[in-house]
Amino acid sequence: MTDEELMLAVCEGDQSSYQTLVRQHLKPISHYAYRILGSNRDAEDITQEVFLRMWVNAAKWNPEKSKLTTWLHRIAHNLCIDYLRKHGNTETREDIEEGLYETGSQENNIEDIGQTQLSSLLDQAIQRLPENQRSALMLCHHAGFSNKEAADIMNISVKAVESNIARARRNLRSWLEQNRDIEELRGETENFG
Repeated sequence: MTDEELMLAVCEGDQSSYQTLVRQHLKPISHYAYRILGSNRDAEDITQEVFLRMWVNAAKWNPEKSKLTTWLHRIAHNLCIDYLRKHGNTETREDIEEGLYETGSQENNIEDIGQTQLSSLLDQAIQRLPENQRSALMLCHHAGFSNKEAADIMNISVKAVESNIARARRNLRSWLEQNRDIEELRGETENFG
């Protein structure tokens, strides 16, 4: 079944169709929310709210205006923006700093630890970007949306999306160059390889 057929069924209260849509779109929505907020706990809350709104407002989605994934990402984007305006970035930075010391279920060899720290440093750099730059970058490069789709999600022009992506790249490059820890970290892992 297509997204349109599934959403028509959801409008009629079909929970099975709803569950199918949730399974199909859960991962991209939760990853996007995490990349914007930087906190698993907050991303889970936002993701749950997105799918609650999909259930309640299914009839409001217009397949002629946008794909379902674009519509869901726009809901997620708006919820993330509202959250950041209300709560700021204080919690997300703490979550990222905690992540620097967690290795999860990965093997504790030098290469894995170096890769985890490198990934955490990149996440930290992304979290330091202004929200509009972070959103544009995550939508286009991480979620795979076109610039036009990202513009629709963010409710800005395509030119603004392109500008935000260019600024995000410059800011990331600058921040990473200023934090030479990454180069030292790469050197350490190569020496132990």
